[in-house]
Amino acid sequence: MAGLFDKQAEAYLDSRPTYPADWYSMLADRTSFHSLAWDVGTGNGQAAIGVAEHYEQVVATDVSEAQLKLAMPHPRVRYVQTPLSLSDDELVKLIGGENCVDLVTVAEAVHWFDHPRLYSVVNRVLRKPDGVFAVWGYNDAAITPEMDAALKRFNDTAIPYWNKNIKYLFDGYKTLPFPFESIGLGSEGRPLKVDIPKELSFDGVLGMLKSWSAVATAKERGVDLLGGDVVQQLEDAWGDSKLVRHVVYKGFMLAGKVRR
Repeated sequence: MAGLFDKQAEAYLDSRPTYPADWYSMLADRTSFHSLAWDVGTGNGQAAIGVAEHYEQVVATDVSEAQLKLAMPHPRVRYVQTPLSLSDDELVKLIGGENCVDLVTVAEAVHWFDHPRLYSVVNRVLRKPDGVFAVWGYNDAAITPEMDAALKRFNDTAIPYWNKNIKYLFDGYKTLPFPFESIGLGSEGRPLKVDIPKELSFDGVLGMLKSWSAVATAKERGVDLLGGDVVQQLEDAWGDSKLVRHVVYKGFMLAGKVRR
């Protein structure tokens, strides 16, 4: 996934939904200790900031330097760029060592990873037996019937430009490998459905679409998925472009512990 979100880092920061605060409380309630957390693929640090409300220190890592430059500062969050050249041993040491992390989170990103490698590192760093690993994402939004249909048509044009791993996001993580012991917040093949509410303007919708990796990939190939005609069609479906609408992103979560 390296480089996929570098060019649209600012659009990503401005337009993506904010995860509900009670998610972090729900996860924190399931860990016995609250010393150290690791937010993987942190992007702009949104999830790391939420996690930091419950843990003494959060290590927030990402391969994208552009994303990290826009990350939100917090006294308990340490942002670290992790190039793909890092070995597993180097990564474990950077996080803090074996058996030391109380919570590992991956927000809207686990589908991009080399899963066997990520899961191996997570198994090494999680505190046993009570460390928790949680991943979540979202793949759809409910706005109005007209806007939902317009976004579906737009998404259909973007399909050829998505990375192959996007299939896990499209199916709501139902087929995502997740070999961890269930803690009652979604398990392999049975993700927990969670809603993410947000108030969104039409400019916010365009910002969200511009932040898609498929849109950036298409542009690199000489295709502008958000040309004037397309934007006009989306605006017509939205209604008055000055309207702020209530949007519900359809999310899903998997969470578990290291199997004994």
